[in-house]
Amino acid sequence: MFGDYKIVLGYAPTRRDRFFDNKYALANKTSIDARVKDIASKIGNIEIVDIDWLNEDGMLVETEDVAKVARHFKNAGVDALFMPHMNFGQELVVGELGKAIGKPFLLWGPRDPEPPGDFGPRQTDVSCGLFVSGKALSRYGVPFTYIENCWLDSPIFEKGFEDFIRAATVAKKFKKLRLGQICLRTRQFTSVIFNESELLERFGIEIIPINSTEFTAKINDVLSNKKAEISDLIRDINCSVNTSAIDDEKLQNIGALELGLMELAKFYNLDAMSAECAVFDKDFGIFPCFAWGDLTDRGLPVACEADVLGSVSSILLTAAARGETPNFLADLTIRHPRNENSELLWHCGPFPKSLAKPGSNPSLQLCRGMWELKGGDITVARFDSIGGKYSIFAGEAKGTDGPSTYGNYLWMEVDNWAKWERKLVEGPYVHHVAAIHGKYLHILDEACKYMGEIRKDFV
Repeated sequence: MFGDYKIVLGYAPTRRDRFFDNKYALANKTSIDARVKDIASKIGNIEIVDIDWLNEDGMLVETEDVAKVARHFKNAGVDALFMPHMNFGQELVVGELGKAIGKPFLLWGPRDPEPPGDFGPRQTDVSCGLFVSGKALSRYGVPFTYIENCWLDSPIFEKGFEDFIRAATVAKKFKKLRLGQICLRTRQFTSVIFNESELLERFGIEIIPINSTEFTAKINDVLSNKKAEISDLIRDINCSVNTSAIDDEKLQNIGALELGLMELAKFYNLDAMSAECAVFDKDFGIFPCFAWGDLTDRGLPVACEADVLGSVSSILLTAAARGETPNFLADLTIRHPRNENSELLWHCGPFPKSLAKPGSNPSLQLCRGMWELKGGDITVARFDSIGGKYSIFAGEAKGTDGPSTYGNYLWMEVDNWAKWERKLVEGPYVHHVAAIHGKYLHILDEACKYMGEIRKDFV
């Protein structure tokens, strides 16, 4: 329902204008076109915009064609650009088009065939051309992603292409973020202070305030006029969570809360939300914890405790995963009593139910989720700032065993917790981190090239 992770890819093969024989470049284009389409279809949600209309070869060669191609790509709304080299390539058009488009750029070309021998001219010299195109992109100030010069059928190319698409997805979502802010932070929570003006002016991140009058009216409207939809949602919840400890009125209010926020998110075209939690107990007699996790499961991440930068952190990770799994926003809570490199990722019940540990019995108590999360690889991230300087903390960990506790939790194990702890405490970070199952540190690393002035602070 939510979470558009589509990438429109501008695809502009290039060749050298003066080469011994263009038939090899043309043969490369035929095989590379097919391979790229095959990989893109396996990844999914990628639209390829090509330049086959430009000339007989469907390749960018002449500098006078750069403006035409740039206009075509901009009209198509491309999110990223790929210029595979079919032979040596044309570094001038590579630099000029990369500069004109200003989006994540992928540079790659296939391995060259064995020279023909008998002092005959080499067929393509792709490898040689990639060196000069890299210099051209740097000279034009174009950040780019490079895939090692490899055979077309190599897994290196397929993985590199997918990683680039993921990094481009992170960059796209980051620069077009629209976040709903429900009420203000709790007075004591100075840790979640943020600068709305800087987010908009520097990164294009828009904050949409939603006051208590608006969301209360929306939830009451749902309660009055969407009874069938509420029943359907509660029926769906009951399929995977034990709600026997919650009375019918509270379940109705949970359903109305979720549906109301989904309607507001659609109306304002929001990617995520943050919310101050206590107001819902006063107005509707419920804690919203489970609802936040269930909305996150449905593609609309909600950060509790009015943590707007937590919402940004969540979107970075869900974009890296391209919506394949939900994130969860957790407190860094206590050190493991018997494992020096393990810390408790916990909160009072807002983690997605789809992430529950297999064999567990997810349940609700006081409208809060009660279950341990499944283990495996996880990536942890926090986007934050201090003094106008922005950075991303990120690292990879694994779920591990540990004592049970109330709410939602996962014990994570890292290689050196003391290093993590010092970096997080000395800041500019807080106790809230976004986490997601899977290994995406290298994706965030690549995405940072395209996200503006943000310091990478990885462990």
